[in-house]
Amino acid sequence: MMKVFQLEGGWSVDHLVIAARPTPEPGPGQALLRIRAASLNYRDTVVIQRGYGAQTGQLPLIPISDGVGEVVAVGQGVTRVKVGDRACPMFCPRWSGGPPSAARLRASLGGPLDGVMAEYMAVDAESLALAPDHLSDIEAATLPCAALTAWSALVTEGHVQPGDRVLIQGTGGVSLFALQFAKLLGAFAIVTSSNTQKLELARALGADATISYRETPEWGRSVREIAGGDGVDHIVEVGGQETLPQSLRAIRPGGTISMIGVLSGSSMDARLGLVVTRQVRLQGITVGSRDGFEAMSRAITQHRLRPVVDRVFQFDELPEALAYLASGAHSGKVCISYG
Repeated sequence: MMKVFQLEGGWSVDHLVIAARPTPEPGPGQALLRIRAASLNYRDTVVIQRGYGAQTGQLPLIPISDGVGEVVAVGQGVTRVKVGDRACPMFCPRWSGGPPSAARLRASLGGPLDGVMAEYMAVDAESLALAPDHLSDIEAATLPCAALTAWSALVTEGHVQPGDRVLIQGTGGVSLFALQFAKLLGAFAIVTSSNTQKLELARALGADATISYRETPEWGRSVREIAGGDGVDHIVEVGGQETLPQSLRAIRPGGTISMIGVLSGSSMDARLGLVVTRQVRLQGITVGSRDGFEAMSRAITQHRLRPVVDRVFQFDELPEALAYLASGAHSGKVCISYG
């Protein structure tokens, strides 16, 4: 038997309980992972509230999408990984490569599929990717969602080039990865936040300019001035309803806004004429494929990049970790150690 955290009897943090399930056996084409660490994403808090409706899955559900584990057994026909490898299960286990599709996006870990808050997981070996050797377990656990989302925004879809001007909103997990990748790509990076200490962290990570949106609510104009008048080439948009109007003022004609999060609301409340008349590309981003993860992993290894981890909780402290994430006090990733 193995220990798991699962949602039972309802959809809220109050319905998270520690339970026992049979330890799975890997079937043909599968690998058995002993999970070592996990990391939390805003999406996890939405899943626990059944925020995606029927697509969230059924109870009981093991939550949390991101983790890393050691391969302890493999089923018949597995050649992609071997016993002893350290690997991350992909958020979209059916999306190995190519463009997204309904079938590839429908299956995702942590809802509707069981997630990583279990001591062991049996997963299709083709949905695994090796973790960079230089990272700790905690650091590697941050890569499948937050890092890959940032990589997909800037590289796979955004095609950011050296000298491009990139605006990044906030200092959460995706945002700090976006900052690190932007600097890796040779871009000029601007970061917004309402917190002075968080802006100091952004500068320490290489931000070329920072803006407090508390002191400068109409920050779109300030961004344009910093970028030389025309606006930035690319924006990592995580706010949604309240920030998109400013992003449309900050983006240059022909620029790209990567729509990643809706932290300030999910409704559209912006001057859509600016999208049309300035030929702005509004690109939705939903994590990415295994091939994208492996390209990102090679870049992380080459540049010895290390994720920013804010705080680590123990397995039994999942509810406390979720509450801390929801508070917004963090910069970077909130993680879970399995001890």
